[in-house]
Amino acid sequence: MPPESEMKKIELATLYELRLAVSESDKTTYTKEELLSLIDQAAIIKK
Repeated sequence: MPPESEMKKIELATLYELRLAVSESDKTTYTKEELLSLIDQAAIIKK
């Protein structure tokens, strides 16, 4: 398992990727299901 400092970097990078996915979209509002789908897509890419 990576050190805690590396884990924090990974977590921040993942959050940033999610932020980019939302900000690059033309949508201004999201449903809970749409946000969960974006999170799921990010998790699948990370595998």
